[in-house]
Amino acid sequence: MSDSSTPTPAGAQVPSPPSERAQWLLALSLGALGVGVLAAVLAGVVGRSVAAMPHAHSPAVLIAAAAPLPAPATSASVLPGAAVRARTAASPRASGSHAWHGARRELHADATPVLAPVSRAQQILDSGGLLEPAEAAIPTRWMEGFYPIYAVAQGTFGVNWLLIASIHRQESAFSTDPSTYRGLNFAGCCGGPMQFNVTNGPVSTWDLVRGSYRYGRRPAAYDHMTAAHPSMYDDFDSIMAAAHLLSADGAGLGLDGAAWGAAYDYYGHDSTGVGYADLVLARAIRWSQHGFCASCTADPVLIQAVHAAYGARVLNAAGTATTARAR
Repeated sequence: MSDSSTPTPAGAQVPSPPSERAQWLLALSLGALGVGVLAAVLAGVVGRSVAAMPHAHSPAVLIAAAAPLPAPATSASVLPGAAVRARTAASPRASGSHAWHGARRELHADATPVLAPVSRAQQILDSGGLLEPAEAAIPTRWMEGFYPIYAVAQGTFGVNWLLIASIHRQESAFSTDPSTYRGLNFAGCCGGPMQFNVTNGPVSTWDLVRGSYRYGRRPAAYDHMTAAHPSMYDDFDSIMAAAHLLSADGAGLGLDGAAWGAAYDYYGHDSTGVGYADLVLARAIRWSQHGFCASCTADPVLIQAVHAAYGARVLNAAGTATTARAR
């Protein structure tokens, strides 16, 4: 039996009692971490999926565009055949695209403001796509995936992102149409978020602009990124191609007659194309005045103003030309 009073041998190393400081520091650290986690849970930060986290804000609206007024001089500039207003100035967006511009001019070589003949049945069918529901509910999270792409497209090709977004809305309801990412549309010609034509060859519209994604920096991540590029089903590839096409047809940062003409070219030269351009531009103007709203419909008053300034002029000129040829 040991005796606690037994003297310690000379030279023996008596161990010191273990320090409790490290344990207290660890306990305090764990306590602080627990408080932080609890606060994060209560704030809603922890527990949300990554997909639910906001990715981006919409690009800044450059200017609040005013409703256009009827002006013959301005309206005349949007007549088909007034020349495809291709950009040829030395700039990053024009670099390496001269051959593409030449091919695009050939597609729009018409020199007179004559609308392509379209049957009444086809006009009714086409115009159905121009009608908007009272409210088209587009989730905010869904739209956030497109904002960085709109910004790159605007910065690369100098086309107002609101015009690009309005066409995106018109073509596929911001890619919410069930057929957006597979196959072709009901007419068997077009597909993808921006509904590019792949059948109007021998050089189709998609073939002309399919490489446009190379001019801008692809976002690190976004929804519906395809494994191979270019793909008209890839959001970035498709929206960049649309911006390039609009730029070559004269659209810039203004929401004006040049933007109307580019939208008219985007759809095609017929009477339904006039209504398409009126609606697309009116929606973009409204967004510029009141803020971007994916679920808001176009203002009928603005549609009428845009038509009076641009669309009516094209229809009237086409009717005059048709009458003159009939004589």
